[in-house]
Amino acid sequence: MTVLRRGVTLLRRGLAWLRWYVAELNGEHAYERYAARARDARRPVLPRRAFERERLDRRDRDPLQYDGCC
Repeated sequence: MTVLRRGVTLLRRGLAWLRWYVAELNGEHAYERYAARARDARRPVLPRRAFERERLDRRDRDPLQYDGCC
């Protein structure tokens, strides 16, 4: 039983790490980082939709600054 629990624990940790890694690659954590920095600097925080729109507009204005496709 102990070996099975350890295996399940390792599997859950691995899946949690994989989920975090994919979210980082997709940029899903960018808003949380932005909001935390804005709150620390006591600036107003944009809603998520406005933040994403601004982020995509920045990427469209200067595509050479960003690596990767699209």
